[in-house]
Amino acid sequence: MAKMVLSEDCGNSPKNQFVSDLTVALAQGDIKYALSKVTDDFRWEMAGSQVLQGKAAFSNGLEQLNKDPVEQLTILHALTHGKAGAVNGTKILRSGKKIAYCLVFEFLGAKAASVQGITSYEIGLG
Repeated sequence: MAKMVLSEDCGNSPKNQFVSDLTVALAQGDIKYALSKVTDDFRWEMAGSQVLQGKAAFSNGLEQLNKDPVEQLTILHALTHGKAGAVNGTKILRSGKKIAYCLVFEFLGAKAASVQGITSYEIGLG
């Protein structure tokens, strides 16, 4: 099980907790949970890399990412407002690669019951 270091921001609101929980699920490779939180026409844009459209492509993309699983995830901030949210932090992969990341979430509605899109940004750290 990966080590999780969560921000105190996460418990400030149900929407902040939602984006934090989804970020943790993505890091842990919990594909079933992640799929339950996205819309059928879900779109994941990995900035500078690729765009995945739909649940099947999302599931396949997560399987590929899990080939080098996250050993430690740190969430520095989880913020939401209206139909958007963001999480940023760092992660360390099993291979030893260190990454700074930011996930920007687009909710289907202001209640944040499901996500219709994520744009992810990653930068390798020394």
